[in-house]
Amino acid sequence: MDEIHERLEAVRRRIGAAAERSGRPASAVTLVAVSKTMPVETVRAAIAAGAAILGENRVQEARDKIAALGGAAEWHLIGHLQTNKVKLAVGLFDRIQSLDSIRLAEELERHAAETGRRVRCLIQVNVGGEEQKNGASEEEVRPLLEAVRGLPHILVEGLMAIPPFLADPEAIRPFFRRLRVLRDKLARDGFPLADLSMGMTHDFEVAIEEGATLVRVGTAIFGPRGE
Repeated sequence: MDEIHERLEAVRRRIGAAAERSGRPASAVTLVAVSKTMPVETVRAAIAAGAAILGENRVQEARDKIAALGGAAEWHLIGHLQTNKVKLAVGLFDRIQSLDSIRLAEELERHAAETGRRVRCLIQVNVGGEEQKNGASEEEVRPLLEAVRGLPHILVEGLMAIPPFLADPEAIRPFFRRLRVLRDKLARDGFPLADLSMGMTHDFEVAIEEGATLVRVGTAIFGPRGE
């Protein structure tokens, strides 16, 4: 799987160049290799090539990969989490990037308390106000953070967004900026959030220029995929 290694290195070079343009070192940006729909052997090859964090959209698909690959990498849930999958997700993932409601937070708290774990989360924000996408509205983020303060088994570490897809990555820049501005405002109000997870294959360089600390890249590493 030399091709995956070459693609991974090319993505890292692009991350480093974009980070430099934003006045930050490459180490300030963490790569999440999005392995959804990829078979176990392909994911194994990516780990061997140096992918340290894998992103999955579906809990049950991830379960099979994690069972096969063990603790070879860190696993992030980047897709929508249904409440009936929370118990399984708490036991599988190192980080859940798609917390988007108080109800979901309460379910996470309940199952995390049962296992004695503290679940690391990001709040997914629907920065484009798109009805077909999950995520809390910008106005809902602060009440959600206030609710989570009372849940000892949940640690919110940042914000995540999937902005509208537009052909020109530059047209997506304002949405990335909105997430950063929201994060900075929340920090001033007493909610420090270190991470901004934003940017995918199509637009991750623009996202880094706007302050992303995590980028979720799949196609540029694994090639085109079927859904």
